[in-house]
Parts: sequence; structure tokens; C-alpha cells
Amino acid sequence: FLFFSCNLISTMSSTIRRKLKNKKPPPGWELIEEVIEDFETQMKEAVNEEHEGKRKNELTWKIHRLHWEKNRFIFDLMYQRKVMSRELYDYLVREKIADGALISKWRKPGYEILCSMLAIQKGNHNFGTTSHCRVPLRVRSNQQKITPDVQTGCISCASGDGRFGGPIWWNTPLDEEGGGAEENTTRWQQPGVAPSAEAGPSREGGGRKRGADDLAEDDDDMPEDVKRRLAMLQGKA
Repeated sequence: FLFFSCNLISTMSSTIRRKLKNKKPPPGWELIEEVIEDFETQMKEAVNEEHEGKRKNELTWKIHRLHWEKNRFIFDLMYQRKVMSRELYDYLVREKIADGALISKWRKPGYEILCSMLAIQKGNHNFGTTSHCRVPLRVRSNQQKITPDVQTGCISCASGDGRFGGPIWWNTPLDEEGGGAEENTTRWQQPGVAPSAEAGPSREGGGRKRGADDLAEDDDDMPEDVKRRLAMLQGKA
């Protein structure tokens, strides 16, 4: 899996270099080029980070989060702000700069903040199910409430469980001192473009927002550290 992720980054990088050298991109590319290259640089740095003290799968978590944020940037411009042309979007998908499958999923009810296509590939998980990060926090067993997915580092990408307009990742701050959305995403704001107030889940087909009381009910036997994390998530601590 680690080899797959590193190879994904290498392929993406070579794709961008090849495109810049041999093809003329559609109008509008020059407005996002710097941002895309910044994501590419961050992904390379994530691949080359020190591995000491980290589990094998943990090395890919940052890569998955950066991949999500890069594609959310494209999704936001295309489907929420509606300032990207279809020609440019199709070009990004065709050149594998954008993850067309993931972005397409975000437009479907229940998948608005899906962390990764890996999370819903049943062959990658025990018992032929999807990742536990697809299960709402309120219905999980105590052991799984704040456990990141071993492949992606996502704690929850179930609709209604998100934070800062995206999934709850392994490193998403759960207290008020964690800042807002801008402090907890890669900085991809374009010059002269105001940040989207709702840069997260699409409201298409959305359901009821789950309240804080839904996250934990009658969990008297829950470990103290789990209770503390859940209290932060609910804004009670």
C-alpha cells in the first residue's frame, strides 16, 4: 500500500511536468497552476518525511489528506463557486491531476465528505465491508469512536460528522483552540478570491445534521481518554 501511494505521487508529478512541457492547457490553468504545484510539493515532502517512530501505514496518512484537500480545491471551484470551466475540469481529470471518481462521489448524498475511494472499496477491509470511518460516530462501538482508518488516517467522513468542512482526520483538532477551517486545511486561497464560507460538504441531498447528543449515548463504560476526545468533539470541553 505504501508503494502504491508513493507511486501515485510520482505518477502525478510526472504527469504535471509532461503536461507543462508538451501540451497547452485550457484557459484558466494559469490561475490554479501555482496552487496545484504547491500541493505537489507538499506531497513530495510527505513522502520524504522521517519515518522513525511511525507505523508503516501512518506514513501515507498525510498523503491522503493532501490528496483530499487538493481535489476539494478543484471541487470547490467547479461545483460550489462555479468559476471553473468544464473544459479545464475535464482536462484536469483526463491528465490525472484531479481525482474524477472521488469528486463525482462527493456530489452524491451520503458521500459529501468521503475521505478516499479506498474507504468504500470493500475488498480492502475485513468481512467485505467499507471502512469504519464511513460509520457515523453515534453508532460506533467504543473501540472505534476515535480510531483512524489504518489506510487513510480518517476517523470519520460520514455525513454530519465532519469538521472544518471535511472529514475528521487523525490530526484534526477537536478543541476550540484548534482554530477554524482556514487554519486546518492546506492554504489554497487564490489571490483576489474570497474563501468559501461553505467549502466543505455539498448540500445536495444532505440529511439532518447530527447533534452533539447523537455522538455518545449511555457510554458509562467508555474509557476516560475516549470520553475526553468525544467531549472536545462535542464542544463540551
